[in-house]
Amino acid sequence: MTSASATTIRQSSIFVLDQDQALDFYVGTLGFEVHTDVDLGFMRWLTVCLPGQRDREVLLEVPGPPSMSPDTAAQVRDALTKGAAGGWLALVTDDARATAAELKAKGVDFTDEVSEKPYGVDFGIRDPFGNRIRIGSLAAPGESA
Repeated sequence: MTSASATTIRQSSIFVLDQDQALDFYVGTLGFEVHTDVDLGFMRWLTVCLPGQRDREVLLEVPGPPSMSPDTAAQVRDALTKGAAGGWLALVTDDARATAAELKAKGVDFTDEVSEKPYGVDFGIRDPFGNRIRIGSLAAPGESA
C-alpha cells in the first residue's frame, strides 16, 4: 500500500551568519561531518550531518537571496543575533554528562546545565549565532532518568 504522507525528514536548516565559522563549530566542536559543500553561484549549499547518518542533513544557511529579500534577510540576521530566530536542534548522545564536560572544555556557551528530566538527562548550548541546541541521553520508555 502506498501513502501520500511523507515518511522521512531528510533535510532541515538553521540560519548562520558565517558558514566558515558555522563549519568550525558544527564539525570542529560538535563532531558533525560535512555532507555537501557546493557553490551554486547564487549561494553556498553547505550541509552537515552526524557521522554515520548521511540521510539526515542540516543546511547551514546564510539569510539572504534566493529564499528571501535583502530586507527580510536583514531582519532575520537581527533576530538571529538576539537568539530569537527560532533555530534549534535536538541531538542524542550515549552519555550527556560526558558530552557536556567535553563541550565545556572546548568553551561552548551553555544555556542550561546538565540535569535529569522525565525523558532523560540533557543540557542546552547555543552555537556562535544564537541557535539553541539540546543534547541528551534519552531514557527508555517507562524508565526515569
